[in-house]
Amino acid sequence: MTTTQGGAPTRRRSELSAFLRSRRARLTPGDVGLPTSGRRRTPGLRREEVAALAGVGLTWYTWLEQGRRISVTASILEAVSTTLRLDAAERGHLYRLAGHAPPDRHPECGVAAADRADVPTEIAELIAEWQPNPAYVLDRYWRLLAGNAALRQVFGEVRAGHSCLDGFLPADGAGRVSPEWPALAPALVAEFRVEAARYGDDPEFARIVARLSQGSVEFARLWERQEVRDTAVGEKTVEHPVAGRLSFTRTVVQIADHPDLRVVLLAPRRGTDTRERLAALSA
Repeated sequence: MTTTQGGAPTRRRSELSAFLRSRRARLTPGDVGLPTSGRRRTPGLRREEVAALAGVGLTWYTWLEQGRRISVTASILEAVSTTLRLDAAERGHLYRLAGHAPPDRHPECGVAAADRADVPTEIAELIAEWQPNPAYVLDRYWRLLAGNAALRQVFGEVRAGHSCLDGFLPADGAGRVSPEWPALAPALVAEFRVEAARYGDDPEFARIVARLSQGSVEFARLWERQEVRDTAVGEKTVEHPVAGRLSFTRTVVQIADHPDLRVVLLAPRRGTDTRERLAALSA
């Protein structure tokens, strides 16, 4: 847990204390397989019961629940989460209050999100309602899962599983579509490095990097630069064969309930005639 001085860490420790007490109070001994005989002065499990079930010392757990400045590991947080029967949202909240990044909610590495489940209905409806502007959904590896009609109007028929990173490969030739490719390419690689680190135990990222490095000298050179860029907002320019140059603001939205999915929303850039060009293209 952080030992930084100041108001924010103090509030976080106070919230951690209140959260743990509330989760402990909602459980009964029977919920966790303990004897239920006898009356209790206060509802819920006792601290010593939580400590014993989680495999930690009573003093240490007491200090954790009191919000003291102690060191806590992810493995201990996981044991406490399991003991207190926390769901995925509660587990993530506990990790954040304790100063840790929440664990991956989809630990089965190497399996694309598209293979685990279809795009949820609410996300499919979101990108459909984004008309007449392009919108699409990517999996954790930046591979296309779904797109709206405007996406096809602007980019043509984009196959499922296509990735913007495929633009580094000669067969894809993304540079012919995007006049901004020379400026865009370094940013793509820097952002993908951050994404790969986010799923550090997933071997599929290493396979993607190896394939792109073997197929593109440019990608290999940019990957070796070790640059990182973590942003959800950017720009995208497309040279359309009929509508001409289209300039968009790109916003990436990640849904808390589906952290493996990236919803990309493109909106016409202010100060350009992209909105009018899109309208003419749709007509």
